[in-house]
Amino acid sequence: MAFSAAFCLSVVSLSFMSVVPAQARAHHGARNSHFQGVHSFHSHGFFGRTRIHRHYGILQCVAFVKQNSAFNIRGNARDWWPSAAGRFARGAQPEVGSVLAFRGTRRMPLGHVSLVSGVVDNRTILVDHSHWASAGISRNVKVVDVSPNNDWSAVRVALGDRTERLGSIYPTHGFIYSRTPGAQPAHRMVVLARGLQGMQTASLPPSMEVFDDDAPNRSLR
Repeated sequence: MAFSAAFCLSVVSLSFMSVVPAQARAHHGARNSHFQGVHSFHSHGFFGRTRIHRHYGILQCVAFVKQNSAFNIRGNARDWWPSAAGRFARGAQPEVGSVLAFRGTRRMPLGHVSLVSGVVDNRTILVDHSHWASAGISRNVKVVDVSPNNDWSAVRVALGDRTERLGSIYPTHGFIYSRTPGAQPAHRMVVLARGLQGMQTASLPPSMEVFDDDAPNRSLR
């Protein structure tokens, strides 16, 4: 009788010990899961002054734009253009401080957003963004308009190497401005021409059939 009771107690104890680790693993997995490629991050203090803790070491482009501007648009990058309607002015001409909104493509289905840091000429701008060709933050990256009508509906982004080569063609919606619809710009566009004497020119292929992708395969931009 005593032997049976001791045996039953041992079985229960072993069962409990096997269940607890499994529950702990399940709880840990749930806390560290990410929705459709979203890499969560935790920041402390002001951006650029203190450390930013990121899962996988990547700060998504949407989070970067929000941290460095007054835009409070929600959703993935591809949702910013329609979400800005009625709240922010939108257009086809670049302005410093505006957001260049990329359309979703095969390799970046949720789009991409970049902050315009400089306007060089009517076909060339500089942008700051995160999670493009590299897994980090890039500043003053050259972007060239290759659309037939100079409406910035198709662009090429510099690859970031010393040759200043441009990447594939990407479709864009246009620019989102940090003012209400109908309001005038607070200042003139700033023209930056530093070190661009040997700027590579770009042209749009005649076919306009398919937009190639050289950005990383990612889900949240």
